[in-house]
Amino acid sequence: MTDHIDTITGDAPISFADRLIGSEFFNELFRTGMGLVEETARYLDGPGREESRTLNRAGSLVYATESMRLTTQLMQLTSWLLLQRAVNEGEMTPSQAGQEKNKANLAALSSANEGPGWEELPASLKDLIDRSVHLQKRVQQLDEAMSGETMPRPANTNPVNQQLTRLATAFGG
Repeated sequence: MTDHIDTITGDAPISFADRLIGSEFFNELFRTGMGLVEETARYLDGPGREESRTLNRAGSLVYATESMRLTTQLMQLTSWLLLQRAVNEGEMTPSQAGQEKNKANLAALSSANEGPGWEELPASLKDLIDRSVHLQKRVQQLDEAMSGETMPRPANTNPVNQQLTRLATAFGG
């Protein structure tokens, strides 16, 4: 078995991130994100504007705060999604996207979904906020998975080979 282990070379591990960004999962996430941005813009420019006029003072303040927070959050998510798509399509290198990605703050601006005036917000705005928070969590999970991939490894190491060597050593092979 050790002869077989010695023949395994590990110049480059398979990149989970590369495969995921080029997958239908990412394409669906991208479509969902862009669709949510368009839906939010239509709502805030149309029905949302009308609904906000019916709110009392506390509700109006929360509406203004949450709609601004929602818009900012969606722009951060859109930035991240566009960067990943640019890498996938070969328009940027992963390192270029990594430098730009640092400008997008994926951890900030989630809505509290509670507090004074929250209950007065229109159901449509609450729904958009809930969906954006869900999208943010999905993007954060994907970003964390991708970031874990970029951890430096010693040159010429293959994690599978390392595990096989450990097994062979443990079982006297």
